[in-house]
Amino acid sequence: MDVMTRIENALAKAVGYAAQQGGPPRLAAAMHYSVFPRGARIRSRLCHAVAAACGEDSPALTDAAAAAIELLHCASLVHDDLPCFDDADTRRGKPAVHVAFGEPLAVLAGDALIVLSFQTIARGAMRAPQRLSPLIHTLSRAAGAPLGIAAGQAWESEGKIDLAHYQQAKTGALFSAATVMGANACGHDAEPWRRLGELLGEAYQVADDLRDVVCTAEELGKPIGQDESHGRPNAVQLLGLDGAIDRLNALARNAAASIPECRGARDLRSHILTETMRLLPKELAYRAA
Repeated sequence: MDVMTRIENALAKAVGYAAQQGGPPRLAAAMHYSVFPRGARIRSRLCHAVAAACGEDSPALTDAAAAAIELLHCASLVHDDLPCFDDADTRRGKPAVHVAFGEPLAVLAGDALIVLSFQTIARGAMRAPQRLSPLIHTLSRAAGAPLGIAAGQAWESEGKIDLAHYQQAKTGALFSAATVMGANACGHDAEPWRRLGELLGEAYQVADDLRDVVCTAEELGKPIGQDESHGRPNAVQLLGLDGAIDRLNALARNAAASIPECRGARDLRSHILTETMRLLPKELAYRAA
């Protein structure tokens, strides 16, 4: 079974728990709407890639780890789009959750997806309970404060934003979780994999800043110019277009070089470099190459 099929099956199974008899049907529908149809699943695919490089020995646990990360990511998008934050009307080319279901259900759907990510890990680790604690620790670090996505969103409420801490928390936290949990799921020493996730998180943020400047809302499936309208830092504003592309290339090279020695290191390095370029629109990818 290919990786994308594994990811979609694991997510469908996880979200299915919210639709069981006895629960509020509109909440279940809002959760399903938040996760499907799929986006790029970048973080969950990264988790699978690291697990494969480490010599995956528990596919069910890898599936659960990757699904948990994606559920947490989807929850963050639901909350990001709320009127009290970005006030975005669209996401992935369709109405944002708060537009489709109302603001109260959007808040609750995001909260429930966060809880569901932990439930998914707990169920997935039943056959390897000794691996549960590090997985839960990594996921909770990525979700909360002081270094997780909640902290990343909270930086936008501060009078002065610490750019490095802001980007590492809002974007880098889930990328770090993806690499670390990929190793966790295999019972490997996971800490050497954290740097890879940090570099890829920063690379993704730079690529996202580039897309925000050069793409249309139709191409992105969400509003453009959000950084400028909310007064947030942007790599293109700070470095210029060519400077941001150079920064992305440097981050991709450093990420590939940071991969710990393992039997799948060579394939993973190739995967990282290819995937980084796929983050860019075609005209920028050619320019970066």
